[in-house]
Amino acid sequence: MKVFIQIPCLNEEETLPLVLSSIPERIDGVDELEILVIDDGSTDATLEVARAHGVTHFVHHTRNMGLARSFRDGVSYALEHGADIVVNTDGDNQYPQERIPDLVAPVIAGTADIVIADRQTSTIVHFSPFKKLMQRVGSAVVNAAADTELPDAASGFRAYSRDALLRLNVVTEFSYCMETIIQAGHKRLRIASVPVETNPKTRESRLFRNIFHHMAKSASAIIRSYLMFKPTVVFTTMTAFFALLAGIPFVRFLAVWIGQGETGGMVQSLIFGSIMSVAALLSLALGVLSDLQRTNRVLLEEQLERIKEIQYRRPGDLGVRVWDEREIPDLATERRARQAQRRTDADGSGRTAQS
Repeated sequence: MKVFIQIPCLNEEETLPLVLSSIPERIDGVDELEILVIDDGSTDATLEVARAHGVTHFVHHTRNMGLARSFRDGVSYALEHGADIVVNTDGDNQYPQERIPDLVAPVIAGTADIVIADRQTSTIVHFSPFKKLMQRVGSAVVNAAADTELPDAASGFRAYSRDALLRLNVVTEFSYCMETIIQAGHKRLRIASVPVETNPKTRESRLFRNIFHHMAKSASAIIRSYLMFKPTVVFTTMTAFFALLAGIPFVRFLAVWIGQGETGGMVQSLIFGSIMSVAALLSLALGVLSDLQRTNRVLLEEQLERIKEIQYRRPGDLGVRVWDEREIPDLATERRARQAQRRTDADGSGRTAQS
């Protein structure tokens, strides 16, 4: 069992030593524990500090690429190096690294594919009442979109199994947190939650400018992910809404026409009803197209999963043979031998024909 702990960093030379020193040296049930630092375009001594603390695995971005890209590149590196579990924490020391064994335990036991730390945001001192409220609202929206029941959907302190990472595809550029939960929920991955207490605040967030910027970005990621997995629900609702708006003026027109026998002054209602009818038909057409697109996406994701299994295949996996150096065939020698055999067969056939 090999565990990679990945730490995305952007100018974390002051807090990174606290993170590295608090990571457990051993975890029950884990044979190898590796630390991966993802340098997301740092301009300070983050890399030097990491090397001084014995870190040997690095992913380096020449410029800032964002948290989602850092997560994706870190996962790719970890899987290439044989990771069975990937733990994601942060370089600002907001998460209690000593709780990493509690995060990986359900994955090791096989009872969860993803484990997310619950920061218990209502108890965090430096969170304002408005931010605590928005954290609860955000988690509720994500749970509704993903069909899950997680108390802290925005937490980045997580453990992922290898199989879960092969099935997840991060496409957003802002943060992977919401998107991976929605994907995992719809792909029926098992998600568990572990309550933790965060460390004291060390700096302001570099991921967003303010709470409203964070809300806008998170809402965009949630809507995009929801449309990927449930486009039919969205466009069916829109179709029904516009059809209802179209039906009201048409029913009113028919009622007046049947009851009074005249329709003077109702042109505006008919125009409005016609516009709403067109909107309903367009929504219906978009719903059909989006459902077909969703089916295509599912097929593509299955192919991508198979490609990942081949790309990140490890010695000892099913269907993989580890060649001994002495067993590797000399392809050039075999090719020359086959050519010589064909010439011999051709010469033999020629002599037989002449005789």
